[in-house]
Amino acid sequence: MLPLEGLTVVSLEQAVAAPFATRQLADLGARVVKVERPGTGDFARGYDETVLGQSSYFVWLNRSKESLALDLKDPRGRAILARLVAGADVFVQNLAPGACERLGLGAEALRGEHPGLIVCEISGYGQDGPWADRKAYDLLVQSETGVVSLTGTAGEVAKVGISIADIAAGMYAFSGILAALYQRKATGEGTRIDVSMFEALSEWMGAPAYYTMYSGTQPARTGAEHATIAPYGPFPTADGGSVVVAVQNEREWASFCELVLGDESLAGDERFAGNPARVRNREALRELVGRRIARLDTGAAEELLHSAGIATAALNSVAAYLDHPVLAGRDRWREVATPRGAVRALLPPAVPGGAEPRMGAVPSVGEHTAQILASLGIGAGGLRALEADGVVSCAAAAAAGARAGAAGGATPDPEV
Repeated sequence: MLPLEGLTVVSLEQAVAAPFATRQLADLGARVVKVERPGTGDFARGYDETVLGQSSYFVWLNRSKESLALDLKDPRGRAILARLVAGADVFVQNLAPGACERLGLGAEALRGEHPGLIVCEISGYGQDGPWADRKAYDLLVQSETGVVSLTGTAGEVAKVGISIADIAAGMYAFSGILAALYQRKATGEGTRIDVSMFEALSEWMGAPAYYTMYSGTQPARTGAEHATIAPYGPFPTADGGSVVVAVQNEREWASFCELVLGDESLAGDERFAGNPARVRNREALRELVGRRIARLDTGAAEELLHSAGIATAALNSVAAYLDHPVLAGRDRWREVATPRGAVRALLPPAVPGGAEPRMGAVPSVGEHTAQILASLGIGAGGLRALEADGVVSCAAAAAAGARAGAAGGATPDPEV
């Protein structure tokens, strides 16, 4: 048994943060019902068309979920959702500020009706406070928290290449829900969890925040090098490659000087005596290390660094990472069905007991509408009437059938 089997999660979600949180719950066995707009669904479905004509973000974030396509502007749609939430353990939402309150789905209203319900709300800047009504997207939050000011080169700032504000919020929502489930087991009471992208990424800003508070200046932008540790970054090799060198302490620095640089006296050079001195004299250190590494082919440089006990890495492209020997050697790849065919997917990083996580299908918009409504006692006639009025939509049977065929007959598991 997976640890969250028997748990029901209803999620009024879109974009990245909430879908990432709920996908991790689904990985561990929870039933996740994803509520989407009839017809178009989660707008992240349209971000790109790179994965067999589907969005890379959506395929990544939405496996193992059931899709219910429901118009919440219609009272009948809201009534259906209310019935579904009444049987749920967890309700997650990351709609625009105030949207759930206007629908009668605010945390206080839901908790008043269902004391055991765990309500997790994900927003840009919090459910209250001076910026509660602001929309937020990943780059905006990276900018507001100062991340962008730390990333890039001395001459130009850059955003982080993945959606770290969304991912951070999704991770804290996931861990907060797990903690709330543990608390509920002891008390019988649910709770409200308020996660903001801004505060999630603020936690990740801890080291540069302290550095700035107590030094009076923020860490410099140093490209791919570490701003406050040296030598720690990439160096070109003789055959056109690069190796990333990471010296973390004085024992390693002494070994690096003796066995890599070939001059153990450098360990006592006052310019490099201690990490703060090496950072102050970064340019001289970079030139010294760069000259030595540039005389070696990539393989020879890696072998020398390994023999000296110095951590090193290749500066991989994404394509090279996908063929990484660790992923293959630890059997991390699986296949997941999607409406357009099977795709490769990585196992989640942490599953208790080493159990095989759920790696169910990515749903079409409204693929599970009929079966979910049937479970609420709404029969075929009622479904047809709701569909005719646009209150619900159901995925075409052909799309689900094509997906099942592509997966060898597999069937789906029952940004603010």
